[in-house]
Amino acid sequence: MTGSGDAHGSASLLLVDDDRLILGTLAAGLRHMGYRVAVADSVEQAEALLGGGLHPDLAIVDVRLPGRDGLSLAQRLAEVDHVPFLMLSAYSDSGIVERATHSGALGYLVKPLALNQIQPAIETALQRAGELEGLRRMSAQLQAALDADREINVATGITMVQYRMARRPAFELLRNAARAQRRKLSAVAQEIVRACELLHR
Repeated sequence: MTGSGDAHGSASLLLVDDDRLILGTLAAGLRHMGYRVAVADSVEQAEALLGGGLHPDLAIVDVRLPGRDGLSLAQRLAEVDHVPFLMLSAYSDSGIVERATHSGALGYLVKPLALNQIQPAIETALQRAGELEGLRRMSAQLQAALDADREINVATGITMVQYRMARRPAFELLRNAARAQRRKLSAVAQEIVRACELLHR
């Protein structure tokens, strides 16, 4: 399936609902709008799609499904597949809404749904998901930088002890070694720390 090339034509969706009529109608309408849509009528079928390599931009999951409910799938989407999702239900139950929100849902939609109502929710969720992914990547980059700084500091300390140097000359020695080898300072530092750990095992 391919998108129509409009603003959201590249967005892929996974719809999960045990009501085949709702599933088919909603999927057809969303495809007409330009979304790429995969469908599943149970948690097991959705998991089979995800396990087979499907990675949608957004999932829309009915809370009440046969067997395992939609909230169990929501947990997998959040923790394993890292797929943002909206929860869908025929009931506006505050307890379910709270559980859905706690599981990481970006929104909660109540059936019956008109396509002109669901599209703004999808677009808002996609935008929010993009913002959250940007924050997640920034956090990962910051953590990587902190980890690299820690290893550089430890390697500097090892060099200070080994060569009986002050901190600044020890750091310069490491930096010059990295330049001479045309490697990142963090990579050289990591190697020194690992070597030291092996010697002290």
